[in-house]
Amino acid sequence: MTDPAMSVAPYWELTFDADGDPDGPERDRLLADLPGSGVRDLIVFAHGWNNDRSEATRLYSRFFAPVPGLAPAARIGYVGVVWPSMRFCDEPIPDFPRSAAGPAPGPALDEDTRRALLDTFPGRAAVVDRLARMLDQRPREGTALEEFGRLVRLLAEAAPPGPQALFAADTVARGVPRGEPGMFTRPTADVCAEFAAAAARLEAPAGPETFSLPDPWDGAKELLRQATYYAMKRRAGTVGERGLGPAVGRLAHTAPGVRVHLVGHSFGGRLVSFALRGLPARVRSVKSVTLLQGAFSHYAFAPRLPDDPGAGGVLCGQEDRVDGPLVCCHSRFDSALGTFYPLAARMADDDRSVLGVDIGGLLGPEWGAMGHDGVQGVPGTRAYALAAALSAPLPVSGCVNVDAAEVIRRGGPPAGAHSDIVHPELARVVLAAGRIR
Repeated sequence: MTDPAMSVAPYWELTFDADGDPDGPERDRLLADLPGSGVRDLIVFAHGWNNDRSEATRLYSRFFAPVPGLAPAARIGYVGVVWPSMRFCDEPIPDFPRSAAGPAPGPALDEDTRRALLDTFPGRAAVVDRLARMLDQRPREGTALEEFGRLVRLLAEAAPPGPQALFAADTVARGVPRGEPGMFTRPTADVCAEFAAAAARLEAPAGPETFSLPDPWDGAKELLRQATYYAMKRRAGTVGERGLGPAVGRLAHTAPGVRVHLVGHSFGGRLVSFALRGLPARVRSVKSVTLLQGAFSHYAFAPRLPDDPGAGGVLCGQEDRVDGPLVCCHSRFDSALGTFYPLAARMADDDRSVLGVDIGGLLGPEWGAMGHDGVQGVPGTRAYALAAALSAPLPVSGCVNVDAAEVIRRGGPPAGAHSDIVHPELARVVLAAGRIR
């Protein structure tokens, strides 16, 4: 299928709703077209936080653009996954037009982000409007911040019903998710103060050593951001397991000779990882998985956790569903995952404060993210610098970490280099992982 807005062909899209239900005509078009297309390798890319189809398509077009020149003899097809996530519009996207990069960061809720929240959480207009007013007015009543926190929890549905809780979990103990993030259970004023301190450190990392308690309202927007992303994280798991996994299974039945390569950025990395859980039994068509700045726990694939041997990652063993390697690209310049992710992710019974202290060093490894330091706790995981990963064959199976800080390094606060993924070197990683020549 040819799309004039796309840099490569053949290109298809797969669209899923928040429950993982596919757009039937799109899926059926792919199933009908693929067997006679001549495609041998199909690269399926899932975006992360993102506000509309055009933004997703622009990402896919730019990321895929160098691929034909890198593997001119390969018969490659491309699929862009579109699913309902959102991005706060003050987060910079390196090299994208200013309209995509959005407004400068600030404590208030910009109008574009407000509209994105309304689209992402239908039926919650009153809650979004109240949150926006509170961020503007910063009321000083003693209970105001707790009211703000209550509304944030209501918007993000912090305690979802039924199996949705498992789709948000990264680790489990005896099949039960290991608690809620502390941002939902600890006093809102404390959480906001810690977010404010972390943001101040990112804005002025080499500033004066003098310390003063931050205004908790300076961290209130970050609480809203992280709670929204928690809902997107849950949604990514749902769409992966209930939507993309079964769709890949149907592809394997319809076009059994096609080799599938899953690629995901940010929460899209979580989506394609959960797709492995949704694969039908005996399907072996997935030949590689590449995670670009994956926004979920680096212990998600671990058989056991260092702090709790009775617990393990929610995706333990799923790397074995890949008939090839699971490659995780990470970068220390990703402040969305290196700074704010561990603050948002830690559990309620962890009472350590991070005011004015290095976050990574204080919170410890249990709260780390894939895109910050790679897969952890999985025996046999191999580690490479980017140059080494591109100069020699990658392992044929198992988990592989690639330090991509050499190219994933640009972007300002609050997300840092989280979205700096459009590089030919990363396209080469995808090709190397899948042995696409």
